[in-house]
Amino acid sequence: MDIASSLFWAGHGSFYIKAKGTTIFIDPYRIGDGIREKADILLITHGHFDHCSKEDIERVVKEDTVIISAPGCDAVKGRRNVRIAEPGFKETVDGITIEAVPAYNTDPGKQGYHPRSKRWVGYVIDIDGTKIYHAGDTDFIPEMGELRARKLDVALLPVGGTYTMDLDEAIRAAEAIGARHTVPMHFKNLLGREGSEKAAEEFRRRVKGALIMSEVQEPTYGF
Repeated sequence: MDIASSLFWAGHGSFYIKAKGTTIFIDPYRIGDGIREKADILLITHGHFDHCSKEDIERVVKEDTVIISAPGCDAVKGRRNVRIAEPGFKETVDGITIEAVPAYNTDPGKQGYHPRSKRWVGYVIDIDGTKIYHAGDTDFIPEMGELRARKLDVALLPVGGTYTMDLDEAIRAAEAIGARHTVPMHFKNLLGREGSEKAAEEFRRRVKGALIMSEVQEPTYGF
């Protein structure tokens, strides 16, 4: 699997992957008309509106989309093919293995945003041995150290700081995880309150193998 031609950033914490004839969307948010792909598999990390958006879910799902969602995403209630994923969940769909891992805040000032008790998640996606980790909304948590043994190809890490890890935490997380490539996300929040492009660029400069991806809907950087 060629990461550069298979992984796409739709802005904020939203990505999609095209591999093995399957399209996987993660946390679609403010998906514009320029994105025509439909999800064979949809992953939702948690219930906040900028990750569990009813409007955007409706844009990308099909009748037979398999939906894997953390608890608390009201937008998927009543839909077909829904699996609820808490940490430890693991399932193989279309030959692609998806595992849910913990995502939560540890900073006392942020714990009201993503408390551990919600059982919200990130995902490790294994596509024929290529492993992509989407961290979800989280601080640098101890469980990230366990991911090093997975020998991840790509880690998608938030660097925003307001609701998630800040720049320094994300750098420490990247070092603990040890992915071949690490991509910052959650730094150009469409609400204007989360992170900055400067933080992402500093992350790229300080983390070995870090990449800043182009936004599919608003090209800014080269991959």
